Amino acid sequence: MHIVTMLEDLITSKSRVKLLNVFLTTPQEMYHVRELVRKTGDEINAVRRELFYLEKKGILQKEPRANRVYYFLNKTYPFYYDLIELGSKTIGLGSEVYKNRARIGKIKYAMFSGKFARRIKKEDADVDFIVVGTIVLPELAQLVRTEESRLNREINYTAMTEDEFTFRKKKRDPFILEILQGSRVMLIGDEESLLA
Repeated sequence: MHIVTMLEDLITSKSRVKLLNVFLTTPQEMYHVRELVRKTGDEINAVRRELFYLEKKGILQKEPRANRVYYFLNKTYPFYYDLIELGSKTIGLGSEVYKNRARIGKIKYAMFSGKFARRIKKEDADVDFIVVGTIVLPELAQLVRTEESRLNREINYTAMTEDEFTFRKKKRDPFILEILQGSRVMLIGDEESLLA
């Protein structure tokens, strides 16, 4: 049995988990306290307490603007990219792929592009999510559509068989080379065998 570790398994404060979910879903955004209260559904004092804690630990930074204070992820935090990677695996599509692996098929590799994980603006041709294996496409498509609704943006994804991936890798297909040379977050599979 495969167990998926969620943020709730690692962090005991429910308010902190809700806040991190907000920030890790949209790592480029800034939020003021009232917005975070609305997004988390928590009491204002609980949100303020957790913001203070996360700022003290260096995970968040704050910036006063007009009569409000905005909070955002600290990109200089030593584990910033680790948090982004953890968030992409435990929130939204990453979490749903883990939970629904048996329905999706036999997955050899599943990965997000680095741009998608960081929510960086991308080119139209950029692929956000790649799955290699024996995939049940309607099941995968449903999960992707749900995530598109949640994020309010289109997700460009590709599914291919392991044979197709191996063949295209041997032929040095430009699409596959771009995937292998770009930044990525491995959701399922071993990165070393992917690159071998």
